[in-house]
Amino acid sequence: MRILLSLIIAIFCCGLSFGQSAQKDSCANLLIIFPDQMRGSAMGFRGEEPVQTPNLDQLAKDGIVLTNAVSNFPICSPARASLMSGKYPQSHGLIQNCNSYSGKLGYEFSVEEECWSDVLNKAGYELGYIGKWHLDNPHEPYLDFYNNKGFKKWNEWTPPEKRHGFNYWYAYGTYDKHLNPVYWSTDAKRDEYNFVDQWGPEHEADKAIAYIKNRKSERDPNKPFVLMVAMNPPHGDYSQVPDKYKQIYEDVSIEELTKRPNIPSKGTKFGDYYRKHIKDYYAQISGVDEQVGRILHALEEAGENENTIVLFISDHGDCLGIHDVSSKDYHYEESMVIPFIIKWPGKLKSRYDDILLSMPDIHPTLLGLMGFEKNIGKDVEGKNYANYLLTGKGKKPTSQLYLYTYYGEPDMGRRGIRTDRYTLMISKRHSEPDIFELFDNKNDPFQLMNIYDRNPILTATLTAQLKNLLMETNDPWIKHLN
Repeated sequence: MRILLSLIIAIFCCGLSFGQSAQKDSCANLLIIFPDQMRGSAMGFRGEEPVQTPNLDQLAKDGIVLTNAVSNFPICSPARASLMSGKYPQSHGLIQNCNSYSGKLGYEFSVEEECWSDVLNKAGYELGYIGKWHLDNPHEPYLDFYNNKGFKKWNEWTPPEKRHGFNYWYAYGTYDKHLNPVYWSTDAKRDEYNFVDQWGPEHEADKAIAYIKNRKSERDPNKPFVLMVAMNPPHGDYSQVPDKYKQIYEDVSIEELTKRPNIPSKGTKFGDYYRKHIKDYYAQISGVDEQVGRILHALEEAGENENTIVLFISDHGDCLGIHDVSSKDYHYEESMVIPFIIKWPGKLKSRYDDILLSMPDIHPTLLGLMGFEKNIGKDVEGKNYANYLLTGKGKKPTSQLYLYTYYGEPDMGRRGIRTDRYTLMISKRHSEPDIFELFDNKNDPFQLMNIYDRNPILTATLTAQLKNLLMETNDPWIKHLN
């Protein structure tokens, strides 16, 4: 059976031998559209939230939708580093967001880390990156941006040696003024950034379309390409969205948008926070959706649709006040579960699938799909599910890891496990009492009832599974379970 599945991969994919270079006619392109902070339930076709996403709805009809894909450490830098490296945070080194304080603590994403993009670059692919990167710590002298003024500095230029194989570059570190974003181009020096008077996702879609159509010789047309479009919205500042997208929800009552039973009541701190931002959050998602449609249309016009793997994902979700927390970082479904739609015409049969895919699995799975299974590094911790996506058959994971680490306290913070039914979370911090939570996500999908104290046998079973995951990822937090 394993030989048969390998033959299937070889027939569909590039399957290069040592020393060969990728050729346009025999190797698939890869397009990744990667908005930030978009929860997995916030797409119209899911039927869970009243958000309008017609282009994603169509993409879902044409591809595979993974309904249980998660971000294991649901904040930007750790999740992005796991996506790129195929490793969990304790291994790739980013156990908090990249900023100047993280740099002082030694949290770095190494230039030596072999990302899937490095593998494809060595194989002869053309690679383009557009948008938010957020994998580098700012350093002195700090650049003059609004978000480099406080205790933590955030935005930074990425030098060519840190771009992990992307030879076309139009990106920035992290910057949340979406209506006036800033970018560095491929050859720009650190002080040669450019502000743009256009909504970030729209501008990035313009650049992506130009890259796909190769309007200004952005790439070698004789080579297959990879393009990653990393949009910042629907990340805050939520109000930074063009009026035309706000108008979509202008006449929708706030009651219609707040029916989920885990949204706090009106008049509470986080209930009012949700009501203040939800229309803009949905407006940003609808705006991102329109850009997805534009990019996919350009792929069709360029004649590249049939030979391109399209992946739509996010780095994490957003509670937006749900469960009385303002944003991400948490073990709740709104924070952990991410969009995951993958399309490859003629190769991947459209379906919904509940496989428990984790962020580090994306690296080896993409390489497996593209014919580079032999190039997956031995230190990659994620699993290659390419055969499973192609056939719908094979062994599936039984659980997913959740973690959150505080700055300067790598052996503290929260750890948990998510299965196809349950979420267990344990929180440890010197200055706070321990917290234990267990949710039955089947009978209680909005995670309203903590059943930890009622199920000692189940708790013990899940804790044992969590311990195994922590051992596999060399997590010092495991001392709390010994």
